Amino acid sequence: MLHELVFRTVDLPVADRFDAWSELMSRTHAPMLLAPTTPAPADGYRAHQRLIALGDVTVWPATFDPIVFRRTPKLIRRSDPETFHLSLLLRGEGAASWGREQVAYEIQDFHVSCSSMAFEVQTGTEPVTTVGVEIPRSLVALPAHKADQVIGSRLSGREGIGTLLAQFLMQLAADTGPYRPSDAPRLGTVAADLVTALFAHAVDTDPRLPPEAHGRTLTLNIKAFVRRHLGDPELTPTAVASAHHISRSYLHRLFQAEGLTVAAYIRDQRLRNAHRDLTDPDPVLRATPVHVIGARWGFPRAAEFSRAFRAAYGIPPSEVRRGAAVRSSGRAAK
Repeated sequence: MLHELVFRTVDLPVADRFDAWSELMSRTHAPMLLAPTTPAPADGYRAHQRLIALGDVTVWPATFDPIVFRRTPKLIRRSDPETFHLSLLLRGEGAASWGREQVAYEIQDFHVSCSSMAFEVQTGTEPVTTVGVEIPRSLVALPAHKADQVIGSRLSGREGIGTLLAQFLMQLAADTGPYRPSDAPRLGTVAADLVTALFAHAVDTDPRLPPEAHGRTLTLNIKAFVRRHLGDPELTPTAVASAHHISRSYLHRLFQAEGLTVAAYIRDQRLRNAHRDLTDPDPVLRATPVHVIGARWGFPRAAEFSRAFRAAYGIPPSEVRRGAAVRSSGRAAK
């Protein structure tokens, strides 16, 4: 599991909660002035933040009550860590202003700011949930004047490279369990590559990424493509390579760098989704025949699905379903 720090205002006396949150935010990003925009509820200001360290990059999922963040020229002169901050809005609403310019953000939008520039960010009247990422300017492989063009932009996390970055951050925030502490700097490199690629796309320029960074970004894109098309029985390494305008040999080299084969990745993702459906207590899924679930995830022949499933999990899919049903009945009886 990755190392992370967790902060919750509910763990503090009511009178100390907002000040503690303000201090933490200034340490996380850069010195800022914070002010609530609505009267605090009777149980005090509410905020919950996790800090996930990925080498020089920090990811921080957070939920907090309405607030205004201000970064002033005076605070910049006091301390400037020279970082970019991207915040993916998952719930609530917000707007940011830089002098006369103002941008409103919607769900699944990225807000981009920089510790070297004064700004004001204000949320709406409801609590906000975001996933923020702090990245040193030095890790964004673009000329400074190009990267700065992105500051204040509203970048979509619903399409293209923005989707890749959004999925990466949300998956990381949802569960850090599969990763070892030694994975942290590698994940930080992936985050830096994706941020660089997103910025480069936004200003329509070529990032100065080393070849291996281009490969990592392309591999993430390919994996997202595979997950979207798992139900297609014609999803083969040849089809994947063709869809991305690369050769099969180059596709295989990309996956070999991660100790995988393309065919194995496709098969494992299909089986993982089939296993999830077979163990889901939802009545509709329980009533769906096993072979139909197999076909839904790219195994049109029941015998092929059963063999692959048994090889992966040690028992046939029908037994997995029966075991899940028994466990569910036991919990219901309690």
